[in-house]
Amino acid sequence: MSEPCCPSGSGLLPVEEALRRILDGVKPLEAEDVPLSEATGRILAAPLAASRDMPPFDASSMDGYAVRAEDVRQAPVALKVIAEAAAGHGANVEVGPGEAVRIFTGSPLPKGADCIIIQENTERDGDVVRVLQPGVAGRFIRERGMDYHAGETLLHPGARLGARQINLAASLNCPTLPVRRRPRVAILASGDELVPPGEEPGPDQIIASNSFGLAAFVQRHGGEPVDLGLQPDDVRSIADAMQRGARADVLVTIGGASVGDHDHVGDAFELLGIRRDFWKIAMRPGKPLLFARRGQQRILGLPGNPVSALICAFIFLRPLMAALLGTDMTPQRLPAILGADVPENDERQDNLRVRLQRQEDGTLIALPFSRQDSAMLRHLTEADALLVRPPFAPALEKGTPVEVLRIDF
Repeated sequence: MSEPCCPSGSGLLPVEEALRRILDGVKPLEAEDVPLSEATGRILAAPLAASRDMPPFDASSMDGYAVRAEDVRQAPVALKVIAEAAAGHGANVEVGPGEAVRIFTGSPLPKGADCIIIQENTERDGDVVRVLQPGVAGRFIRERGMDYHAGETLLHPGARLGARQINLAASLNCPTLPVRRRPRVAILASGDELVPPGEEPGPDQIIASNSFGLAAFVQRHGGEPVDLGLQPDDVRSIADAMQRGARADVLVTIGGASVGDHDHVGDAFELLGIRRDFWKIAMRPGKPLLFARRGQQRILGLPGNPVSALICAFIFLRPLMAALLGTDMTPQRLPAILGADVPENDERQDNLRVRLQRQEDGTLIALPFSRQDSAMLRHLTEADALLVRPPFAPALEKGTPVEVLRIDF
């Protein structure tokens, strides 16, 4: 199968160029309305503005008595209680000289009052309250619009909806929220050497794990995984599975894209008339990354090694999903001190798995694993971050300041 040449003397496409091609022309998916109860973790698709002030009136922030500040400049003083105002049931009275209204938290401040005396600073005897501590105007009053005003935009497109955002949206009287449709990511694993978890592998077989890890990755990042099953090393079977995933926003294949007679994924592309945009990138792990388009669908062919697959998902699938959702998923960058010597790098960007140790002074120490093999899932699971080494980076000594990418999947 013919494919575009890579702009590199080694024939390997730089990581930045690969990512640019993957994201080129990607637009956010359409919006859909979901109930508040189903909006957790979704991405907001439209701005939400307040339709009224909050609070919508001057309100008491404490249980006590609403009074005129000029009546309580000195204490003790006795006032006549003329009404009671509970939350949701304001007192339709006006507080005059020498008067008070029994009031509870959240209740509207009655006309004429400009101060709250908390109940701990009073003594009550029938319809007379004795104020024991002086008060000042504005004390224990939440003024109208203290939180937000009508017309203010409070939640913006691209916001991930957690408990705080949903609480705020509910206060805006929004029973449903406009969110981006979840990207559908079809996942196709292939290989005669693989058997599903729960089955007994043969002497030359291993347990298939990548599709489960990638499905969890897709869910973690706001997508909907679609399992296309585990396919044998058969071009027709792989092509048929690809066809079943044709309506997904993204198709992810795992393995089957090696050099020579076992390039079953590439042969399936040929059978379906899909032209590869690129294959092979200047990255370790993840060199045999494949990318193609089928209409609006993006196709990522991930390496079969489990660490390679997940790191490629972190670097390429994650920003693709972010673009489809109209949000930002940029990994957190952390300053650290290198805890061991690192040799010079070759032509490929190296993504070293590191553990982080925090010193007493708060400094993070980045400790690369001594072995960085792309089949070692245990080390990836134990890692806290990636130390990204650009192509031809010089050797670094222990103690060198570095920046690492937090692993959060």
